[in-house]
Amino acid sequence: MFRPLSVYIGARYTRARRRSLFVSFISFTSMIGLALGVLVMIVVLSVMNGFDHEMRTRVLGMVPHATIESPVPVNDWPALARRLEAQPQVLAVAPFIQMQGLLTHEGQVQKVLINAIEPDAERQVSIIEDFVREGSMASLAPGDFNIVIGDRAAAKLGVGIGDKITFIAPEVTVTPAGMFPRMKRFTVSGIFHVGAGEIDGFVAMTNLADLARLQRWQPDQVQGLRLRFDDLFQAPRLAWQLAGQLGDNFYSRDWTRTHGNLYQAIRMEKAIIGLLLLLIVAVAAFNIISTLVMVVTDKRGDIAILRTLGATPGRIMRIFMVQGTVIGVVGTLVGAVLGIVAAQNISAWIAGLEGLLGHKFLSADVYFIDYLPSRLMAEDVLLVCGAALVLSFLATLYPAWRAARTQPAEALRYE
Repeated sequence: MFRPLSVYIGARYTRARRRSLFVSFISFTSMIGLALGVLVMIVVLSVMNGFDHEMRTRVLGMVPHATIESPVPVNDWPALARRLEAQPQVLAVAPFIQMQGLLTHEGQVQKVLINAIEPDAERQVSIIEDFVREGSMASLAPGDFNIVIGDRAAAKLGVGIGDKITFIAPEVTVTPAGMFPRMKRFTVSGIFHVGAGEIDGFVAMTNLADLARLQRWQPDQVQGLRLRFDDLFQAPRLAWQLAGQLGDNFYSRDWTRTHGNLYQAIRMEKAIIGLLLLLIVAVAAFNIISTLVMVVTDKRGDIAILRTLGATPGRIMRIFMVQGTVIGVVGTLVGAVLGIVAAQNISAWIAGLEGLLGHKFLSADVYFIDYLPSRLMAEDVLLVCGAALVLSFLATLYPAWRAARTQPAEALRYE
């Protein structure tokens, strides 16, 4: 099979010879360094993609894209909902009432934010129903005073399905006997697990009419409407415009006020970590320079012989560029294969290690999720491999140029 002379000799130089084992060892370590750099970069970018994806689909799937609220109870919310749904960017609308307070059970206390919802409408704007482990959201019927809580809150309170818990509102009722906190008994009818500590521990759901009674509102009065848009990132602008169209009695809130800083931090961390890891790949790639410089020094006699046989400086340069490129290609391919395998399995490996050690690396008390996500993206793999190959090729230019400048007479003087 025909092979260009430059490719044949360059590929041959990458193999070990008895008198150049050290040079070949340096070539091998350059490959390993480049492979490790590519491996780590693919895995870390996949993990950052996983955090970004979980933030968007899971955490932001639980909270509304935006809300339209009023400082006074909203009457006739179905008519207002139909008006908002007429907007082309609005995918779904659901009513809500929120109330902060405490849940108590047999001496245990847990702070909570109760979201009063209409179950059929809520599933259009939230994915909470997908994470209910016990019971169901359909149990939140008006007048039953049922409540659905997160598994962390249930564990702290020591309750399960069917148990009674007491909700204490941050308001007092004045009676002739004195002031008493406003309290109501609820029955636990569902337990959910999202994997996000702040949601599993501090959020609960009940029926809209039940919390309206506790607020001493009419059954059809609500605090506001949750909105789901076709574009999550247009929510702040669109919600502000819609609130302005409804009049001065309405104002908007959006997800960027509660989770925007966290989301931006994840995006920034991905960019910064990617840049730092690229520098690691660059260091590994530029190890090829020292490898090829040593090869050029070791092969000065061979270069001189090739020159006397008629090899041009350009051909000599291509020989060593081929050798460096082979090192870069092999190292990049090995790193890419190992990185893809690791990125696809790192979540399971970390979960298994946590089970073996009995220790959680990601605590829901600190992080917004309690597991290590990973999402491999083809564009990241191509970008990392492309950057590694380009850096490897650039690293061959200087040593190859030095080889091309070798003078046959000078090289053969001491041979």
